[in-house]
Amino acid sequence: MASKPGILTDWPWKPLGNFKYMILAPWVVHGIYTLATKEVSESDLGYVLVFPFLLLRALHNQIWISFSRYRTAKGNNRIVDKGIEFDQVDRETNWDDQIILSGILFYLVIRTIPQASRLPFWRTDGIILLALLHAGPVEFVYYWLHRALHHHYLYSRYHSHHHSSIVTEPITSVIHPFAEHIAYFALFMSPMLVSLLVGTGSVASMFLYILFIDFMNNMGHCNFELVPKWLFSFFPPLKYLMYTPSFHSLHHTQFRANYSLFMPIYDYIYGTVDKSTDTLHETSLKRPEESPDVVYLTHLTTPESIYHLQLGFASVASKPYTESKWYLWLMWPVTLWSVLMTWFYGRRTFVSERINFNALKLQSWVVPKYKFQEEELNGYGGLYVQNNPALKIKVVDGSSLAVAIVLNSIPKGTTQVLIRGKLTKVGFAIAFALSKKGVQVTTLHKHEKEEIRLMIPTIPETNLVHTKSRTHKIWLVGDELTPKEQMEAPKGTTFIPFSQFPPKKLRRDCFYFNTPAMKIPDSFENNHSCENWLPRRVMSAWRIAGILHALEGWDEHECGHTMTDIDRTWQASLRHGFRPLTK
Repeated sequence: MASKPGILTDWPWKPLGNFKYMILAPWVVHGIYTLATKEVSESDLGYVLVFPFLLLRALHNQIWISFSRYRTAKGNNRIVDKGIEFDQVDRETNWDDQIILSGILFYLVIRTIPQASRLPFWRTDGIILLALLHAGPVEFVYYWLHRALHHHYLYSRYHSHHHSSIVTEPITSVIHPFAEHIAYFALFMSPMLVSLLVGTGSVASMFLYILFIDFMNNMGHCNFELVPKWLFSFFPPLKYLMYTPSFHSLHHTQFRANYSLFMPIYDYIYGTVDKSTDTLHETSLKRPEESPDVVYLTHLTTPESIYHLQLGFASVASKPYTESKWYLWLMWPVTLWSVLMTWFYGRRTFVSERINFNALKLQSWVVPKYKFQEEELNGYGGLYVQNNPALKIKVVDGSSLAVAIVLNSIPKGTTQVLIRGKLTKVGFAIAFALSKKGVQVTTLHKHEKEEIRLMIPTIPETNLVHTKSRTHKIWLVGDELTPKEQMEAPKGTTFIPFSQFPPKKLRRDCFYFNTPAMKIPDSFENNHSCENWLPRRVMSAWRIAGILHALEGWDEHECGHTMTDIDRTWQASLRHGFRPLTK
């Protein structure tokens, strides 16, 4: 929001939320009806293709978003080091509003202007005319409109909303108040209307012009440089005809320079080019790929979880993972394609996220697989270390911190807990730690007691009990907790997970803790996506543990059946600013 919001700041359909797309429904339905009841030759091709074109625009923007986030996370050619936070993601969630507005305008123009109906698919003269009109009047008028928007009156009421994003993403390009978009659409539609009125309009010229604007807008707002220097050396005048991401990035960091739309020529003519433009372009191109200090290796959970990656849908990734949204089901063709792709590229990790914490550089790498044997990938990675004795990096599974978080989540004074679910390294360690404190650990199934006894034979008989009773108020749960067992728990039961996957919340009269996790310090930078089902700015124990290892300089692995000292790990987490969660 601008510092002093002016009139027509909000979009008119803002109260509709996700139902805003229904505004286009009458035209879309009418287009489908027309196509179904008439011959193709009798249908208005432009009218029918408007909705598919809007979908193409949305896809085009999403590709830029994912590509830009991937490249920025890798670090090579990055322009600005400052990170993005949740407030920017929230501010930019309405990037599709301008697509809806363009659809409304297309439909209205086709239905009201005779020259806009039944256009031919292609006319070369129309495309040339649009190019000339854009390079001349549009670029010139935009330059002075943009400078006017930086006048303190208009800037404080409108344009400051756009400049709230110092570090830009492709979709930052279309984040403006509604009134500002009206001005832009009036400017960009003028060449198309002229082309229609002089009789040179075509479906291709209209759609290609909008796609050209989308492409240049997205490219210019990337936070990495992708325009090679040799391009300007080969054709020097191109420097005045095409901007670069670093050129426009300076406008967001310096504010009163580099005002041009896509052609910097007017900045050169009127002396508003930032002096560091050429230098920044060169240094950004030379910047190498970033070498991380800590890598968090993760994988996909459900087919829809791919959209929750930071490289996926920005607004979806910024919220905790819950049941799949209805609109994600509409994406099933893309979802199926992504699942199939993992069969071919399942061993090729890719960078999905970068975070800075003090002097540490952190990255998340995704293994594009959906199911794993836990012993092979996660906490039981001892075989990997054994097979690579010269390994210089430390492998940390985070079990000690997970145990510490669970132990510190149990209310003080507790004398008896029930442990249920698939027993893992963490579960066994919790049972052992509780028995040392004199807390009785009970199991619902006899085989669970036998498993614990086999792994920890020193536990006293009185501290490990098998029972069929469901009266316990503290349940430590892992995977495989059944809905029936959960429903049999007494009212007021506290469920504390020790696994990476939380139980499904079936009871409103019980209390549910998150999976082992902690709040991160405020000094974490570039944190703008949620980790699985955890709240914002909360990290899992398994991820934090690797960070603590690096911060403390611990020179040992924590994998296989090895575990770092639990109390030492807990104290280190508190010392570095991590804080426990409540229920």
